[in-house]
Amino acid sequence: MDEEYDVVVLGTGLKECILSGLLSVDGLKVLHMDRNDYYGGESTSLNLIQLWKKFRGSDKPPAHLGSSRDYNVDMIPKFIMANGALVRVLIHTDVTKYLYFKAVDGSFVYNKGKVHKVPATDMEALKSPLMGIFEKRRARKFFIYVQDYNENEPKTHEGMDLTRVTTRELIAKYGLDDNTVDFIGHALALHRDDRYLNEPALETVKKMKLYAESLARFQGGSPYIYPLYGLGELPQAFARLSAVYGGTYMLNKPECKVEFDDEGKVCGVTSEGETAKCKKVVCDPSYLPNKVRKVGKVARAICIMSHPIPNTNDSHSVQVILPQKQLGRRSDMYLFCCSYSHNVAPKGKFIAFVSTEAETDQPEIELKPGLDLLGPVDEIFFDVYDRYEPVNEPSLDNCFISTSYDATTHFESTVIDVLNMYSMITGKVLDLNVDLSAASAAEE
Repeated sequence: MDEEYDVVVLGTGLKECILSGLLSVDGLKVLHMDRNDYYGGESTSLNLIQLWKKFRGSDKPPAHLGSSRDYNVDMIPKFIMANGALVRVLIHTDVTKYLYFKAVDGSFVYNKGKVHKVPATDMEALKSPLMGIFEKRRARKFFIYVQDYNENEPKTHEGMDLTRVTTRELIAKYGLDDNTVDFIGHALALHRDDRYLNEPALETVKKMKLYAESLARFQGGSPYIYPLYGLGELPQAFARLSAVYGGTYMLNKPECKVEFDDEGKVCGVTSEGETAKCKKVVCDPSYLPNKVRKVGKVARAICIMSHPIPNTNDSHSVQVILPQKQLGRRSDMYLFCCSYSHNVAPKGKFIAFVSTEAETDQPEIELKPGLDLLGPVDEIFFDVYDRYEPVNEPSLDNCFISTSYDATTHFESTVIDVLNMYSMITGKVLDLNVDLSAASAAEE
């Protein structure tokens, strides 16, 4: 281990693994270490016995739940937008050859006490029970504008500069009511709160287009895909990739102490009395606790069920977004459900997550609006974890620290953090113009 590396990566969470893969592909010499004896860190995937140990302190789950090894329960479950940035990153590194994806059945939104399919196109808008007859026509016009919009063709802009016009102003032009704005902003454009309304509309229009294009990609009921056997496959796929490019992975390395020179710049990492010299360190917040601050916490419930979520057309995999306004909250709530059809549970079993940015210290009460939508559950585990973000200046200490995972059940915010970190570490922007068909193994 007493060698010199360009970068030492600490922690095998999803963000760290993706960065390690990108940097290896770029030709940097990477050493990747983790204090745990398993991949994934906070975003690991647990079988039933491991799940029981973590939340119940025993290693004897009830027999009626089936075989432990048939469970792959992701601790940070997030669906992947079929045409989104994460898929582009995966294709860019060619890690897709180690993964099999499968389309996710459904994408729903909670509105006025009911669960509805998210309408994503002008035709779906006309059929959606979310809106009355006149609102449907207005929404249809807005969807057509978004579908036809092309940044490089001013004639599609209808005289509006979306880098200056706010989302609120754009929506006002089409006369859409608050109810419609709510599902467009939160379930289609996937904004996490309502700040976007006062920001330039271009970002929201792009996000809506991404949703519609991703939906068309697999002709399924949602724009999302998910790996067979769950996200736990991703870190391991990146470990394989890194090895192909000469990177080194080491699990079960205690301590992992980051060393600094007299100027406060990182110069190496020490574990078990050996020091790996390096120019830069990439890590999750737990490895450099004095360089991060707590910014919030996530409350979540993990449920094992014997049926799909009611009112989702029997979807075996589904996301339901509960916009903050519908619940009188400051942030959205998310439902994630996956099942034996993605090989994450035994036949007939479903894994559901309810998550949100915690606003109280009582997850059981706070998550109730989401839990009420699930129907009967076989088992339920509650969990709250803190969210951290870096406060250091990477240009001074060469430490690049990821932000903790948020409550969302999709990858869009996670991958933005990865791409920003990549640019800070390398000084360049990752080229995401790739052939998207390279990730089509998903189609059965």
